[in-house]
This record gives sequence, C-alpha cells and structure tokens, in this order.
Amino acid sequence: MFKILCVTNRALCGGDFLEQIGKIAQSGAGGIILREKDLSEGEYRSLAGKVMEICGQHGTPCILHSFAGGAASLGASAIHLPLPRLRELAPAQRAAFRTVGASCHSLADAEEAEKLGCAYVTLGHIFPTDCKKGLPPRGLELLREVCAAVSVPVFAIGGISAENIAAVKEAGAAGACVMSGFMRCADPAAYLREFRKAGDIDEIQP
Repeated sequence: MFKILCVTNRALCGGDFLEQIGKIAQSGAGGIILREKDLSEGEYRSLAGKVMEICGQHGTPCILHSFAGGAASLGASAIHLPLPRLRELAPAQRAAFRTVGASCHSLADAEEAEKLGCAYVTLGHIFPTDCKKGLPPRGLELLREVCAAVSVPVFAIGGISAENIAAVKEAGAAGACVMSGFMRCADPAAYLREFRKAGDIDEIQP
C-alpha cells in the first residue's frame, strides 16, 4: 500500500500545532513523523507525549525522531533517526522499538541503514524544496536506483506534491513524506485526496 507520511515542522504551521496534528491524524495519512529539531530533549519529550496521545486516539502511527532514549521512556513503538545517530544506537536500544527508520541521501546510506536493521528509509531530497534552498535535488533516478537495490520500503522526501507523486510511485517508492503541505493546509483530508487522484492511488491509510 502506497503511504503518504507527514513530517512535522511547527515553524511552518500557521495555526495551533496540536490542532493541526489532530486534523492530520484523522485525514488518512500513513503516519506522522514528529521532527522538531530545534527542541531540547526535554522539550521534545513533552511535545511527543501530546502528539502520541492524539495519534493514538485516531489510530495513526506516530514515529518519534532523534531522541531514542526519550522515545523509549514514552513507550514509543517507532523511531526515526539520522544515519549518524543510527550508527551509534546500541542493539539494546534498537530492541526497544518495533520500527526503526533512517534518513538517507545516497544508495550507500540506504544499504547501510538496511544492514543496521531499519524497517524503512527515507530518501531525499528528490525534488527542489524551500527546506533545502540552493542544494540540487538528488532526483528520480537515484530514487529508482535505491528502490531497486534495497529490500526495505523507501519513502521519497523533498518537494513532494500532487504534481509529482505519480512519478514517485512509478519509481518504485513505497510512499512519500510531506512537510510544508501538511503543516499549512486547512483540510488535510482534502489535501490527501489530491494525492490519491493524481497518483492513481486506490487507498491512502495507516
């Protein structure tokens, strides 16, 4: 099943962040990755508890980010890590999570993440994006290469929109990650319907 995941960024949210999380959790998104890199571990843990509660109410997977220790203390089942942090994760820490994912930027990254036990990887940035201004996108050809080379699901990230989601699907990706669109849209369910129609996606759900 092709999934669209939300990656959060409070700075892009025009209204109440937790209210927006609630809308996204009800929308049919495949999951929410709580990526708030400006927060201290304590601040992140406090926010994560609230987001996990909201996601739990709607049956939407919640994937915590970066702070493995804090995520484990909250009883989180999933963690997403930058590859350098994944390398440092002890086997006992990894065992605390049912799902571990990693951010990758090359074929070598993805192959390493798979060997380290990741259940999925994100790959980007695939298209031009304001989040990576001035940096050339890695493009669909790399996405095709990585999808063909690893056995774990690959989620494209960076500049993903309804206009290019069909190309992402055709490249072999298991889904895509969207940040600004989810953070800014007034109606996440309607926003997801645009992806479903454009990508000829039968279902988008957890």
